[in-house]
Amino acid sequence: MLSVAEAHARLMTLFAPLEHETVPLALAGGRVLARDVVAGRDQPPFAASAMDGYAVREADARPGAVLQVIGTAQAGARFGGPVGPGEAVRIFTGAPLPDGAGRVVIQEDVLREAGVITLGGTLDQGGHVRPAGGDFRAGDRVTAPRRIRPADLALIAAMNAPTVKVARRPVVAVIPTGDELVPPGGIPGPDQILTSNNFGLKAMLEAAGAEVRLLPIARDTRESLRAVLDLAAGADLIVTLGGVSVGDFDLVQETARGEGMALAFYKVAIRPGKPLMAGRIGTQPIIGLPGNPVSAMVCGQVFIVPAVQMMLGLGSGLPEQVAGRLSVDVEENGPRMHYMRARVERGPEGWLCAPFDRQDSSLLSVLAAADGLVVRPPFDPARGIGDKVEFIWCS
Repeated sequence: MLSVAEAHARLMTLFAPLEHETVPLALAGGRVLARDVVAGRDQPPFAASAMDGYAVREADARPGAVLQVIGTAQAGARFGGPVGPGEAVRIFTGAPLPDGAGRVVIQEDVLREAGVITLGGTLDQGGHVRPAGGDFRAGDRVTAPRRIRPADLALIAAMNAPTVKVARRPVVAVIPTGDELVPPGGIPGPDQILTSNNFGLKAMLEAAGAEVRLLPIARDTRESLRAVLDLAAGADLIVTLGGVSVGDFDLVQETARGEGMALAFYKVAIRPGKPLMAGRIGTQPIIGLPGNPVSAMVCGQVFIVPAVQMMLGLGSGLPEQVAGRLSVDVEENGPRMHYMRARVERGPEGWLCAPFDRQDSSLLSVLAAADGLVVRPPFDPARGIGDKVEFIWCS
C-alpha cells in the first residue's frame, strides 16, 4: 500500500491548471482569480472629507475663529472655488476638499448663525481628511491566484475593473455504484440503502470551486457501469463511489481498465479509505473512492479537494494540519494513517480535540457531529489527555 503522501504525489501528476475565462464582476465572487487586477486610478481620486462639517484653512482652525460660509460641497458635487482667509465651506462626508482648505472642523464643534460660523473653544484634533490615494494608487494590484472573497470583489470594483480573468471551474462527474443503492425519495427494498455520499461530495467539491455533475447510479454490471461512464464524457475528473475493492461485484477497476484506464495506484494506507484507486482513461483522470460514506467523504477531503485546487491553480498540497491537544485518551494506532472524527473546541491554551469512541466508516452521524479529523500517523503510540496532536478541519 502507498502512504498518504505517496498516493497524493502520484495523484497530483494526473492534473494540471485549467484554462482561464473572463466573467463579469457580478459573477466573480468565490471564483479563483487567474490574472492580476491593476488599479487604473487613485482611490480616493481627490482629498475628501471624512466627516460632516466645515472645510477651512489650517491657519483659521483655531478656537473662537469667526468665518464666513461661502458655499457647500457634497459627495459628487464639489465647491467650485478656493477657500480664502476667514472663509469656510459647508462640507459633507465624501465630498472633495475645496482648494485652499487643509482640514474639516466637525459640525459638533461649530456654532452657526445665518452665513457665519464660530469655532468652538475646544476643537477636535483630527483633520478629518482622506488624502488622495490613501486607499490605493493607480498601478496597485490584486494579485492572482486567489479565491475572490467579498472584500476582494469590492476592491476590484473600486479599481474600475468590470470583468476579471478567472480559472474555469473544473467539471467533476460523480458516479455512485451498487445494486443496493436507491436515491433519496425512492422506496428502498428490504436489502437496499439510500445513496448519500454523492450528495456530500457534491457540496464539498462545489465549496472548493468545482462544478459537479451527479450521474445516475451504476448497477453492478459492466454494461451499466460503461453506460454511466459514457455520460461522464467531457468532465475534467470522474469520481466513482464504491465497487473498487476485490469482491465479485466490485467491477469499477476491471471496467475502467476495459475502457483503457492506465492505473496510477490502488490501495492507500489510510483509515478510513484503504481501497482507493486512481488512474486516467485517455485524458480523463478517474478516482475510485470506497463506498462506505465516511471513507468517501474523508478521502474526498484529503485527495479530491487538492485535485480541484490544482486545476484551479491554487496549489496541490494536502489539507493543512493544525496543532492541538487531546482532551481524551486514545489507543495506539495501527499501520495506516488514521483520520479520526473528533470534536474540536477552543481551550485556554489552544485547540482541544476529543476523538469519538465510534470510528466506523459507515457512521455518517459521527462525521456530521465532528468539527475536525485528528491525524494519527501509522503506529502512533497510545496517547493521553494533554498530548499534542494535529488535526484538519472538516469540510
